[in-house]
Amino acid sequence: MATKRDYYDVLGVPKNASDDEIKKAYRKLAMKFHPDRNQGEAAAAAEAKFKEAKEAYEMLSDAQKKAAYDQYGHAGVDPNMRGGPEGFGGFAEAFGDIFGDIFGGGGRAGGARGGRQVYRGADLSYAMEITLEEAAAGKQAQIRIPSWDDCGTCHGSGAKPGTSAKTCTTCNGQGVVQMRQGFFSVQQTCPHCRGTGKIIPEPCTTCHGQGKIKNQKTLEVQIPAGIDDGMRIRSTGNGEPGSNGGPPGDLFIEIRTKKHDIFERDGDDLHCVVPIGFAAAALGGEIEVPTLGGKAAIEIPEGTQAGKQFRLRGKGIKGVRSSYPGDLYCHISLETPVKLTEHQRKLLKEFDESLKKGGAKHSPSTERWTDKVRNFFSA
Repeated sequence: MATKRDYYDVLGVPKNASDDEIKKAYRKLAMKFHPDRNQGEAAAAAEAKFKEAKEAYEMLSDAQKKAAYDQYGHAGVDPNMRGGPEGFGGFAEAFGDIFGDIFGGGGRAGGARGGRQVYRGADLSYAMEITLEEAAAGKQAQIRIPSWDDCGTCHGSGAKPGTSAKTCTTCNGQGVVQMRQGFFSVQQTCPHCRGTGKIIPEPCTTCHGQGKIKNQKTLEVQIPAGIDDGMRIRSTGNGEPGSNGGPPGDLFIEIRTKKHDIFERDGDDLHCVVPIGFAAAALGGEIEVPTLGGKAAIEIPEGTQAGKQFRLRGKGIKGVRSSYPGDLYCHISLETPVKLTEHQRKLLKEFDESLKKGGAKHSPSTERWTDKVRNFFSA
């Protein structure tokens, strides 16, 4: 028996294709391989291609069948497999209901409540941008997030005013239907009411039968001190609402730290570049450097070179899981003077001549480098 091709490959669409993309791909293939448009020797091959495309479209255009196929492949939608007419998806779902009832899981997301299938709401994500100072000290913040309130037009019923929802005749309002699986009698979600137990003949035009409308609400959020870029704060129950009485999802607030003008964070440590003139580096002395808590002083030794690093203990950030704050690392950068006057140029040339007369005593690194270059070319 020939192996069936992947339905997505048959239609030539990716697995994340939208309903419109799936429909367009099918129409294109249907027109190309329709039996009326293919005659002679090509008719048999075209008919097989047409049937293959039709089968693929029938499966991927149905939300339940598509979900079963995405999870279990062809076995999930093959009526000859042990999953029955709904494939392994329906079989697994039905046994999930039985096991949930046995072990007391009837009220959990994805289980059954009052005979109906309930689903947990989707989680939401919110990106919050804060400054480095706010990340270090923590803050109380307010954010605007989506909220779902009962529709004021239908008062949450989902039905057009003056009408009402009807009990689903397929499941008699239970939200589930019985299926025979060999020796077992199992349940699965009703395909007509999708587990709600009700059918709405005339949906409310405001909420389109959902019973809820999307609004905005203000949420108070506590940003803990020491939080780092990329960390998430979980706000339980502030995600999308569940279905059929299922619990709501959660809201995850993802922290994004703004780029700082002075400091760069590395875990609990901070780094900054401190530019100084070559005179200050040569003579040494005390200089002031910034910290998140104010100013601090560091002693620059005489003859400090570019790239020299100074460490200030405890001047970094105390992370949310740390017992002690990190350190601040100050990296020395030598600044070459620019836009010199003629008098300054003259003084600098005289200074340079005096250094050259001193030889390696004043510039040991330069002298060593010169010797290395000389040896390299004479080798």
